[in-house]
Amino acid sequence: MFTFLKAQAASITATAVDFFVTILLVEVFGLSIVVANVCGIISGAVTHFLISRHWVFEAAVGKIRPQVLKYFLVWIVYLLLNTGLVFLLTSYVRINYIIAKILVASVMSVSYNYFLHKKFVFKQER
Repeated sequence: MFTFLKAQAASITATAVDFFVTILLVEVFGLSIVVANVCGIISGAVTHFLISRHWVFEAAVGKIRPQVLKYFLVWIVYLLLNTGLVFLLTSYVRINYIIAKILVASVMSVSYNYFLHKKFVFKQER
């Protein structure tokens, strides 16, 4: 249970980075929501990987290359699902992009990321 709570703290931190970058790029630099969302997700992913590797799953003793490759596989699907869902919610349901990101990030954090990171990306080989 403690690992799950640490994972959620890491997700909240990474999500804050993601949202900050996305909102900055949309509101200050005028980028499209889709491009800004991708940039935000990339920033959040780097943050999340580092926190998860060192603190959540304490997997820093493992080789980083296999972890990065596994993380990238999980992340690329996350990126596609997240961006697609944010696009659908903003374009067709007409939900504000920030609300759409909150909804999608919340669902994806507990239903997708945690389990794949724990069981696949940072799984400790015994």
